Amino acid sequence: QVQLVESGGGLVQAGGSLRLSCAASGRTLSSLTMGWFRQAPGKEREFVMGITWNGGRQYYGDSVKGRFTISRDNAKNTVYLQMNSLKPEDTAVYYCAAVQYYSGSAVDRARVYDYWGQGTQVTVSS
Repeated sequence: QVQLVESGGGLVQAGGSLRLSCAASGRTLSSLTMGWFRQAPGKEREFVMGITWNGGRQYYGDSVKGRFTISRDNAKNTVYLQMNSLKPEDTAVYYCAAVQYYSGSAVDRARVYDYWGQGTQVTVSS
């Protein structure tokens, strides 16, 4: 139904910035709540940020508050994750996720999402 492709990852020095993009395609792209998760080797998947379909509500994890921002451009079917002041502990594979017509409040729970991208690697050197 929905395909998600992340891009923008790479290698950056501590204190630097990266902008991740998640492009959605498919037959049903309306009313998508979007979320970003990340997972480092040996670590559990962690919620990063989320945004509702109309951009009216945003959610964030405490570890990225004040450093990361999420936004979306529905005309381009794309959601962005702007990452500033990157730290080595931000190193992980970052995944984009989506769910259609979600009206609940558990945006930070992976189980809520129906569609996932393949991930993009972010490596922050120290």
